[in-house]
Amino acid sequence: MARNKVQFQRGLSDVEFERLYGTEDKCREALFSWRWPEGFACPACGGLAHCELAKRALWQCNACRTQTSLTAGTIFAATKLDLTVWFRAMFHMTQTKQGISALELSRRIDVSYNTAWAMHHKLRQVMLERNQGKPLDGRIEMDDAYLGGERSGGKRGRGSPGKTPFVAAVETTEDGKAHRVKLRRVRRFTKNNIKKITGRIVTRGARVVTDGLGCFNGVADAGCTHEPIITGSGRKAARHPAFKAINTVLGNIRSAIAAIDPGAESTPRWLAEFEYRSNSRYDRPPPPCCPASPGSLRKRRQCSIVC
Repeated sequence: MARNKVQFQRGLSDVEFERLYGTEDKCREALFSWRWPEGFACPACGGLAHCELAKRALWQCNACRTQTSLTAGTIFAATKLDLTVWFRAMFHMTQTKQGISALELSRRIDVSYNTAWAMHHKLRQVMLERNQGKPLDGRIEMDDAYLGGERSGGKRGRGSPGKTPFVAAVETTEDGKAHRVKLRRVRRFTKNNIKKITGRIVTRGARVVTDGLGCFNGVADAGCTHEPIITGSGRKAARHPAFKAINTVLGNIRSAIAAIDPGAESTPRWLAEFEYRSNSRYDRPPPPCCPASPGSLRKRRQCSIVC
């Protein structure tokens, strides 16, 4: 039987990770090359002429005299942790198929739970910001979905207080397989909300396939070609061939959420983490890239998280 090429990618192994980023010096060298691939450039004026203050680990621009550290302007700024710890956290969060909880991360990298929790959220925020660009195009399957379940004695179905609604959209390949994913939390499934979300995550003119839920009429208002399909409910609807890709993605989300409960407040970041892992599964081998945080680095051609 032929193997799935995506499932059997080599990825970044523990051995390769240690070879590339096993020491603090290697991490600093890698971070420098990602931040300044063509050599140091002043973040204030863009000047190239500089001197290095070795004892303080700073670079000073000869033109404007601005002093910059290697981690300034990134999520590593002012951290008391070694870069090796941060790189290891990035490795675990991006290379594990189902994700990793903050508690398990704290055990893997030998830090307190509170520290691991903070790192978890910072890295998820970077993933969230990176996922904002690159709208979906071509044929797209879209559906309404929920995280969580009914509370004891509470209301069932849509509107349950224990559920967090979100919109799932999947760009498919020519043979109908999931290619890229967009997941966005929404307060309510209304026509206006669907119009806004579609305008942000889908290219105008794209072909969007949805079920017969009335709110998805907002897809057409966003400038896309809308193809509603009445599927009914139950297992028969879930097995409809027109929604095979998105049902596969939602099934993977259910599997991942079984091990990690993100909580309502952190749902957008958790969805961003899942979205990132899903969209990067076609390109596992490359090593990590500079996790730049919002600010000056975002204006430069910088990567945000593991490629």
